[in-house]
Amino acid sequence: MVKIFIGGLPDNIQEMDLAILVSLHGRVETIKVVRDRATGKCKGYAFLEIYSLPDAKNIVSTLNGETFRGNVITVKISEEESGAKAAKPKPTPNANQTFKSKRPRLQR
Repeated sequence: MVKIFIGGLPDNIQEMDLAILVSLHGRVETIKVVRDRATGKCKGYAFLEIYSLPDAKNIVSTLNGETFRGNVITVKISEEESGAKAAKPKPTPNANQTFKSKRPRLQR
């Protein structure tokens, strides 16, 4: 699965509207519209999981910069999926390494 980001969405967007727009260009697995907890309005962006990388690339190339309900939308492959931000491996302690211990808290 490939995660894509869609930004510039109107605040009254529904998941079904987004599914209809995107599914014309590729197979959509999941849709997560990010909403404000208090009002329930869309914060202007959503994340979608797309079945395959070719579908995701087709969606990005077709929809990026297009107008949807009066807003110009930005569509891109999410950085965590594209490998742009690879996680750094955590160092493993060796027998030769020494670690500082934490200072005890002062009691008042």
